[in-house]
Amino acid sequence: MKNVSIRLTIALLAFIAPWPSAPALITAAQSTTNSAVPVSAAQAPGLVIEEEKFRLHKFEQPIGEETYHIAPGEGGVTAKIHFEFTDRGSRVPLDATFRGHEDLSPISFDIKGGTSRISQIDDRVEVDPSKIRVRNDKTWTEQPRPASFFTIAGYSPITMQMLLLRYWSSHGQPATLPAFPAGGALRIESRGIDNIALSGRQVPLQRYTIQGLIWGRETVWMDSQQKLAAVVTVDAEFDHFEALREDCEPALHFFVSRAAQDGMAGLAEIGAKISGGHFDKLALVGANVIDATGGPVLHDATVLIESGRITAVGPRDRVAIPEVAHRMDVSGLTLLPGLWDMHAHFEQVEWGPVYLASGATTVRDVGNELEFVTSVRDAVASGRGLGPRMLLAGIVDGDGPIALGVNRVNSPQQAVEMVDRYHALRFQQIKIYSSVKLENVKAICTEAHRLGMTVTGHIPEGMNAFQGVDAGMDQINHIQYIVDIMHAPFPSSVTRLESTKAIASLDLASPEAQHAIQFLKQHGTVLDPTLSIFELFSASIDHPVSSFEPGVEKVPPEMYAQLTSVGVPGDVASVVRAAFQKDLAITGALHKAGVLIVAGTDQAVPGYSLHREIELYVEAGFTPLEAIQAATIVPARVMKMDNQLGTVEKGKLADLLLVEGDPLASIQNLRHVKYVITGGTVYLPAPLWQSVGFKP
Repeated sequence: MKNVSIRLTIALLAFIAPWPSAPALITAAQSTTNSAVPVSAAQAPGLVIEEEKFRLHKFEQPIGEETYHIAPGEGGVTAKIHFEFTDRGSRVPLDATFRGHEDLSPISFDIKGGTSRISQIDDRVEVDPSKIRVRNDKTWTEQPRPASFFTIAGYSPITMQMLLLRYWSSHGQPATLPAFPAGGALRIESRGIDNIALSGRQVPLQRYTIQGLIWGRETVWMDSQQKLAAVVTVDAEFDHFEALREDCEPALHFFVSRAAQDGMAGLAEIGAKISGGHFDKLALVGANVIDATGGPVLHDATVLIESGRITAVGPRDRVAIPEVAHRMDVSGLTLLPGLWDMHAHFEQVEWGPVYLASGATTVRDVGNELEFVTSVRDAVASGRGLGPRMLLAGIVDGDGPIALGVNRVNSPQQAVEMVDRYHALRFQQIKIYSSVKLENVKAICTEAHRLGMTVTGHIPEGMNAFQGVDAGMDQINHIQYIVDIMHAPFPSSVTRLESTKAIASLDLASPEAQHAIQFLKQHGTVLDPTLSIFELFSASIDHPVSSFEPGVEKVPPEMYAQLTSVGVPGDVASVVRAAFQKDLAITGALHKAGVLIVAGTDQAVPGYSLHREIELYVEAGFTPLEAIQAATIVPARVMKMDNQLGTVEKGKLADLLLVEGDPLASIQNLRHVKYVITGGTVYLPAPLWQSVGFKP
């Protein structure tokens, strides 16, 4: 989760067409360039028969390596794997050992180490003739042994995915394959062959997708000798992650882009089957319309749509419905503009159905891999994908120990060049990340404004929000950067717990706090506070995620453990919770003073956190209508698209949401999505959720 508050995260961490069937591994390995002289296990039991190195990347930035050695072992083969990277200053090592028969049927599997900066694993699998024993940390369980299965624990280490595909290919390519200790069943699909230019020659690589290791699908390429060439996936923080064999490094951008295109193509195939229909002319009859303009609710109304645009809105008895229009009786439902998520990270194609299912028809992606996000955006816009309208903020960082990604600027000239590149690719904004120097922030803002773009982002290390806004930043992501200018700087001797207590007791009537509020108002600064993710990280045993975000019970199993394992120990939970309540109060005070607040979620509970973000605004003092406007007309105005979107009015694009119940009476009713309409297509939320592994 790349955009979680640095201040809060650190504090919390302190507390807490397929190839032919595969031959046996030894035979396959002997034909590779890295193999030793062909021998049998009996002839040379200690001989390494296959070894390789993968380069590990996060957001296309090289951050580490994985090496493996496969040798004959007792009863078959043994693979020893070391996986290690350093992510923004945090070392993440992991080791795994796989023992299998010559056909790769598992005998045992051990894995121990880190899967991200904030997650650990220590598991073992032992296979008996009739049962499988699994140890998760210190707890052992047993279950009957399936006819076919494999041992693999998640996206890492990468070598296990290669062995998985070899096993699957040589065991009849089953439609589903039980996995231990990960649990659940894997689904592997052959998606075609890509010819990659490597060292002056065209190399055919078989492309596969694997579902069940992570939430969504991974894309994996294997060569004709069944050696893994590349993987495009996400890590245990749901961030972009890539692993490539060293000779495939020059094709990194291709792999990222191709994975996005293929993923979107797969979802488009699903979308064609699950939509409620596409209509050139559509009449929605009987709804209670909250148009988000600020006017009163229009009861028992008819809304006409033609070619994806609203042509009439009015009382049922005053709107004539053309005979050729498809008529939908939506009596008793509440109709609103489609929602906006102004802090999205569309890091895998599965976010598309999730956003639509939750009622979000427009999202602003504030930091992504360039090749991936442009491919996804273009696929959706052209009808070759499934998802909401996408607006893009191109991420820019500078060199430093917590730098992220590969789009770096370390001089004003580089800043200008990077902004120009994003502008040429039709990005609406620039997103400042955490290691950009002040002079380069100024250069970015100057060039962006010259080109008609705006600038949002983090406040870089060593700066504060006053400096960022004075340098030209139009918008700020995350509430903590505002909190930081509402009190005097903490001395270096203050502990994290002491600073969290001080934030919890911050006086909003103090001169520092009032000066910060007035400064932001006078400069027209826009804030997406991302309260929902800070609330997620304030969870504890006594205050579990499900107690405030019921949507967590709907997520896929691969995601559930990650989302419910966040939080803080009980002895500090009350302090962290009090600090979050202060974040709520600050957001309410900013809104009351006239500072523009737009709804954004970052990477919390996909889809559901947009509803929670809006609910939190009501808790902060917004009226329900004002909270809805923060996710409709206000972001449309901020992005200069209010002539097309953001309200239910004649002439605007028909991005619409229909819910059961009245959100003005209870904002929680916004969760009860019945239909989502965009581009003339009517979507039902249940099949959208199910298409990416959620419970409806």
